Amino acid sequence: MPSGPTGRPATIYDVAALAKLSIATVSRVLQGTGPVSAKARARVDQAAHELNYVPLRAARSLAVQRHEAHGLVLPDLAGPFYGDLLMGYERWAGEHGQSVILTVTHGNPEPQRSLRDLAGRVDGIVVHGNALDLPAVLDLRRANVPVVLVAHPPVTGCDSIRSESATSAEQLTSRLLDHGRTNLLFVGDPASSYDVSERYAGFSAALKAHKLKVPEPERVPLTEEAGAAFATKLLDATKVGGKGRPDGLVCANDELALAVLKALAKGGVAVPGDIVVTGWDDVMAARYVSPGLSTVRQPMAELGRLAAQRLHERITGERTRARNDVLATQLVLRESCGTGPGEAETTATRTG
Repeated sequence: MPSGPTGRPATIYDVAALAKLSIATVSRVLQGTGPVSAKARARVDQAAHELNYVPLRAARSLAVQRHEAHGLVLPDLAGPFYGDLLMGYERWAGEHGQSVILTVTHGNPEPQRSLRDLAGRVDGIVVHGNALDLPAVLDLRRANVPVVLVAHPPVTGCDSIRSESATSAEQLTSRLLDHGRTNLLFVGDPASSYDVSERYAGFSAALKAHKLKVPEPERVPLTEEAGAAFATKLLDATKVGGKGRPDGLVCANDELALAVLKALAKGGVAVPGDIVVTGWDDVMAARYVSPGLSTVRQPMAELGRLAAQRLHERITGERTRARNDVLATQLVLRESCGTGPGEAETTATRTG
């Protein structure tokens, strides 16, 4: 709950009193206008954090149930995943008269200030992945801001929506092992997001079930550049058929996998003959490259659509109890893992 001196929502006057600064200085810090010293800015930020301060216009909007705008906080906008997520979100929001205000935290030098400003302009906030740390999410909840989490571990009082990852990753990895691959490597950093950690957990479970040692993952960012750099390193370190080279790469997303495919082909490594490669997401390019990329299809637009719906339900009071939705994924098996093109298997069901 907001924590003003009498239990009421904190005001700018409370922030000024706690920070021991003038109202004018606090206003300049919160609005981002005018010159303010770094020391004063730090004191205001700390006071606002301790008081769970939300600008008055947000509290007023919630009080009178003016549901006109949703806030969407993303870690980044690079790559095809976010485009599909946004398309699904904005389509549902537009059909229901809601506007969407977007904040990106990657590269933002002052994410807490951006978040406070966003909270003052919207009726609720959707947070994707690791765009905000857990203390920031809990601050929003204490300030009574409706919050929906996407691809994030469940948090008490918040709705959460994610795609199934662990089971599908385990099934994909088991299929590679059952078809004779024995030296698999997971490419991607499990610490980068909850989804990737679940994919690595499924990968590990499959290896353990086959009584194989689980190797440390290749901890790289989920970008084309990182995939190309990793593949180049792999080519430099080993020759085709060289001892110790993995015979399969389970990549955490399609961007990594597609870049790896291109670099391996350039280096004379045959896929799937010498090494198999799989991805995750089933972006459009996955079905047009040669060999076709085996991957896991997740409903990216549906994640966005459902997030908008769940936030609207909480803002309007249509639903007061939090939900935890898990959406189905599919194995899409193509030539890059040595199977027939276009074969797909449903691996999970949607739950609420």
